[in-house]
Amino acid sequence: MGETEIVVEPGRQDIVMTRVFDAPRGAVFRALTDPDLLTRWWGPGEFETVVDHMDARPGGSWRMRHRSGRGEEYAFHGVFHDVAAPERMVQTFEFEGAPGHVSLETAVLEEVGGGRTRYVATSVFPSTAERDAMVGSGMEEGARESMDRLAALVEST
Repeated sequence: MGETEIVVEPGRQDIVMTRVFDAPRGAVFRALTDPDLLTRWWGPGEFETVVDHMDARPGGSWRMRHRSGRGEEYAFHGVFHDVAAPERMVQTFEFEGAPGHVSLETAVLEEVGGGRTRYVATSVFPSTAERDAMVGSGMEEGARESMDRLAALVEST
């Protein structure tokens, strides 16, 4: 399995995450947009992921929740601005526990030969303070765990 690289440069408003999967681009894109597959990798492993809706098309929207065994729920939602299967998705991301703090996320999938896919996700925040708050929330650890689970899913098929 590859490693997830997360770049957080001082003074910038973005986070760039890169991972190479030993899987075809179509399989990775499907795992990013298929509700049944999303529940298998998105978010921390100790939470159940529930997809309320996923309409992966320009102008479509999505909403997902993490549910703990203790009944806690954390919901997230966004709107798709661009979806060009299987190479790109642009969407917003908002944690409902902190309304109004919206990031714009662009995921680009590139074929790199041998049936492998380079995934580059860039999240742009309204300010460096909001980006730094996201990093301070432990997102790097959670993102790495999700990417490892995504790799296990797409690389096993």
